[in-house]
Amino acid sequence: MTLNELRYVVAVARERHFGRAADACFVSQPTLSVAIKKLEDELGVGLFERGIGEVSVTDVGQRIVVQAQRVLDSVRELQQLARGGRDPLVGTLRLGAIYTIGPYLLPHLVPMLIQHAPQMPLVIEENYTAVLVERLKHADLDLIVLSLPFNEPGIQVLPLYDETFVVMLPAAHSLAAQQAIDADALAGEQVMLLGAGHCFRDQVIAACPQCLQGGDGKGGMQRNLEGGSLETIRYMVASNLGITILPCTAALEDRFGGRMVCTRPFVGSAPTRRVALAWRKSFPRLGAVHAVAEAIRASRLACVSYLPIADGN
Repeated sequence: MTLNELRYVVAVARERHFGRAADACFVSQPTLSVAIKKLEDELGVGLFERGIGEVSVTDVGQRIVVQAQRVLDSVRELQQLARGGRDPLVGTLRLGAIYTIGPYLLPHLVPMLIQHAPQMPLVIEENYTAVLVERLKHADLDLIVLSLPFNEPGIQVLPLYDETFVVMLPAAHSLAAQQAIDADALAGEQVMLLGAGHCFRDQVIAACPQCLQGGDGKGGMQRNLEGGSLETIRYMVASNLGITILPCTAALEDRFGGRMVCTRPFVGSAPTRRVALAWRKSFPRLGAVHAVAEAIRASRLACVSYLPIADGN
């Protein structure tokens, strides 16, 4: 039994396809197939049921895949312990960020890290929270930047800053004449939201349930337009298709020079989100965690409220 065989087993279980698993492992399909057959013969059980176009995992295979992933995670941790023992700021750091944070934080963060930790190159991934968390737990990522609330066993969280939400609307919209906008005023508007799977969508709806009560002006029919990214929604606002709510860091990135869209704060206490770093408690390079946290603070994002770093983090 070898580590490569365990990697192949985990890949096939994930991809449900021998060809895609081989591509993910950077080996030929015959090499992968022979290695898995060898492991099955050694263990005396079948791990997969081969079908036309798809592979399924047997009951015993499911248990073996879970254990194989644990072994691979332990090996990664051993390797990281060795590297971290030399210098936590030397070696690649795999950093994930959710879609509604990455484009607005990373352009400030990356130069800071290049300056302060030049021997720690970043591998960056943007994705949904659920995907990033799974990749973090499987040691495919070292750190992730996400929005709270978040609570997972074995994961350490360090809150970084609070960020307010603002309203973005076409410059010619009637609400643009107001200095601040009451959330109740959005009940009759076409409020464009991110699609399902984005935690920011859920936060907007929780803070502004009336935002789901938009109409299209045709006989009172109510509907909401959805976009796949905040940038797509920004252009939809510029095209006068409706209004939206953005985190303030996204609203600061003005693509139109103030001519086509404008932003307004909420009246009273604005809805906010809290942004945090998360990493496995077993991750040995705590110096790298602190370097990223300090670089985020040094980025000085204009509209956020930074939180003090608690002792012990």
